[in-house]
Amino acid sequence: MRLKNVVTLLPCTIKLLHMKFKLIATLLLGLTLQAGRAFAIEPGKSLPALGLAEVQSAPGQFVYIDYWASWCGPCRQSFPWMNALQAKLGPKGLKVVAVNVDVRRADADKFLVHTPAQFTVAYDPQGLSAKTLVIKTMPTSMLVSPEGKVLFVHSGFRTEEAGQLEAKILALMGL
Repeated sequence: MRLKNVVTLLPCTIKLLHMKFKLIATLLLGLTLQAGRAFAIEPGKSLPALGLAEVQSAPGQFVYIDYWASWCGPCRQSFPWMNALQAKLGPKGLKVVAVNVDVRRADADKFLVHTPAQFTVAYDPQGLSAKTLVIKTMPTSMLVSPEGKVLFVHSGFRTEEAGQLEAKILALMGL
């Protein structure tokens, strides 16, 4: 290639590289902003809008939100406890809501035939609310105050620890 051609092409090449770097920077910024929408749930933070009407509380009501899936063994163990929790603390201002993240609603429905829920069940088959909250394990539960603040977050469920979990809920509700 002749030197004259190289000198002529050099400004175009530099401009093209500059445009590529701008595009890459824009894409990285977009990814960063997208990642910023996630809300790693922590006590003290306000619960963001999740797009699930079922998790909204009435004035003065605490909400115990539990994320579950049909394939989750500990979830199966937690349902009888959550039924009892709703029966015992519902009249005292607690609403239990279990959010299912199965892709197929039929899987959740089959689970509920064998493990009935006597509390509110919400469905999030695309897992959008779970992604917003950065839910990493099943089950993951949280207690939300009437003001919308996350009071505590709990991962997993073991029947032998249910009493401790209930005691924590009672204490946070001031009961």
